[in-house]
Amino acid sequence: MKHLSRLEAARPVAVVAVSLLLALGIFGLSGYSVGEILNGAIEGSVGSAAAWTQTLRWAIPLLIIALGVGLTFQAGYFNVGAQGQMYVGAIGSLAVGLEWHDGPALVVVPSALAAGIALGMLWSLIPGILRTRLGADEVVTSLMMNFIAVLLLEWICTGPLKNRDGSGQAATTDMLSPTFRLSGGSGVSLTLLVICALLVVAAIMLHSRTRLGLEIRLVGRNPVMAQWMGIRASRVGLVVFGLSGAAAGLAGAVEVFGPAGSLRAGFSPQVGFMAVIVALVGAFGPVRMLLAALFFGGLRAATLYLPIVNDLPQAGLDMLNGMVAVWITVSALPAILARRSSRGPTPARTDKTPSESETVSAHG
Repeated sequence: MKHLSRLEAARPVAVVAVSLLLALGIFGLSGYSVGEILNGAIEGSVGSAAAWTQTLRWAIPLLIIALGVGLTFQAGYFNVGAQGQMYVGAIGSLAVGLEWHDGPALVVVPSALAAGIALGMLWSLIPGILRTRLGADEVVTSLMMNFIAVLLLEWICTGPLKNRDGSGQAATTDMLSPTFRLSGGSGVSLTLLVICALLVVAAIMLHSRTRLGLEIRLVGRNPVMAQWMGIRASRVGLVVFGLSGAAAGLAGAVEVFGPAGSLRAGFSPQVGFMAVIVALVGAFGPVRMLLAALFFGGLRAATLYLPIVNDLPQAGLDMLNGMVAVWITVSALPAILARRSSRGPTPARTDKTPSESETVSAHG
């Protein structure tokens, strides 16, 4: 079993490597220097202290979100609404910071982070309830919630929290007080690194040392057997949806109180979706997700740096990210379909205990 698990963990890494090689091959056939692209990618991601800072800046929100998304995947549910949950969490935390602008930082900042966590959780529980209570497909509902969150963010940035002193060319909000910021514009600080470390440790403890972690694994691997053991799949589903949304909401709050300092319409549009890929590459393990977040954070830093040192168009960089995302999703598709089919078509079937099933059959 250990050998098999190692093969399963290595598969996403191989898929990423093949995707990158294919993208480099396309760049080479298009007339670009593969050597220059590789050198630029290394320089932009790990080639200097500034490059490492950029890598960590993007790895932080990816890791936070992926730790939550991985829980839903592990339980056999598929929450792809992290982008919207991050936006809602960012809105809630910023509202607290702006309204309580004259309060003590030691009170305001934790309160704002808590608001982001709570709103992200509530936003995620909507598709969670629709799935576990009504049988609605959580992929569709959580994805649709993303679009609603995007519109909500645009309304916030052009209405209630609009920056009245701005030029009007961009939809932005007022800036937070500098005393509330968890980092400067770099997006990296000791506080944020400590938060990430604590979350990884908490995720490891949840996976390996708690009853909830065991229930999540059992429901994801064999929901029928979990029912025989007295575990309610619907309850576990709501818990993992809530935790996933809480993590995404925290990531949104960290973005606002960290590098951004304010909100603008459509900020960080790829973070939530890329975090899903991070969770898949990390095979739902906290340490593996940490490594995957560092890799994709470096990839993001590299794609921002490459246009500076060569003439690679933005469409080519988008193709690089898209190719990795597509092939990772394709490689995980068999396992996703297997888990979804094992859940049954309706929540009533998955939530019925064996004793209830036997009673119904016995009485015809």
